Amino acid sequence: MHLLKWLGGAAVGALMFAGSPTWAVTIGFSQVGDEGDWRPAFSKDMQEEAKKEGIDLKFADAQGKEEEQLKAVRAFIAQKVDAIVIAPVVVTGWGQVLEEAKKAGIPVFLADRDVDADKSLFVARISADFNLEGRLAGAWLAQASKGNCNIVELQGTVGSAPAIERKKGFEAVISNFPNMKIVKTQSGDFTTDGGKKVMEAFIKSTDNLKGICGVFAHNDNMQLGAIQAMKEAGLKPGKDFLLVSVDYVPAMKEALAAGDANASVELRSAIGKYIYPVMTEYLKDHKELPKWVVIPSDLHTAATPGG
Repeated sequence: MHLLKWLGGAAVGALMFAGSPTWAVTIGFSQVGDEGDWRPAFSKDMQEEAKKEGIDLKFADAQGKEEEQLKAVRAFIAQKVDAIVIAPVVVTGWGQVLEEAKKAGIPVFLADRDVDADKSLFVARISADFNLEGRLAGAWLAQASKGNCNIVELQGTVGSAPAIERKKGFEAVISNFPNMKIVKTQSGDFTTDGGKKVMEAFIKSTDNLKGICGVFAHNDNMQLGAIQAMKEAGLKPGKDFLLVSVDYVPAMKEALAAGDANASVELRSAIGKYIYPVMTEYLKDHKELPKWVVIPSDLHTAATPGG
């Protein structure tokens, strides 16, 4: 691994006294893109926390394209950064580039999303439990509907870890209730526009959601788009239909307060404070870390204090 650039003795003493990092480190961060409201907030937090920690952060936006993300990681390897953080677009296709990073002696950390590559090729994943998020959403809907609900589902980006795991978790819970089932499902790519288009198609194909009880969206932005489509069709989301999603972004807090939605599972965007300490600990001490450092999730409803 690349040597860290240690500061001079006097500077070290001063920085230790101030409680700031005692060494300089360069980290490459490959971000999925800027879809929705949650992702830009996550990127902003990573950049702001890096400044606080004295980290030189090289940021690359993949714009939702796996090939762009692979290029960015290879560029970080060529620049000989001290470590690489990846928030993968999809779970597949990572083996070769992770092998290249390992051969170059550059440790890799996964943020937010997972990959299906050999776990020895990355140090740790720091993220929420997407499967738990799906289970929390399913448990809430089961309780709210008393176990009797036909559901339409707005999936996230096909092949992405959150879309896969949130669906699995949700289905694992509702499978315990014979009168709960997903009757329509389609990807809205985690975007407001995508969610609106999917819901418009659902409304058309089900005669204005006839017989539908609940809407499960893999993120808030798709749900917000679905709310728009439902209102334009003269329907009453949050009242005639139970709506649950994931992220708990500011616009969803407003929708909950207005009664247009019912529940949202929080996916924290301010996670730099979870990620950087794990990385810096490893870079300093090379201690073996858990392969998965879990960031907690919470369920919020319209009745939740403070939103």
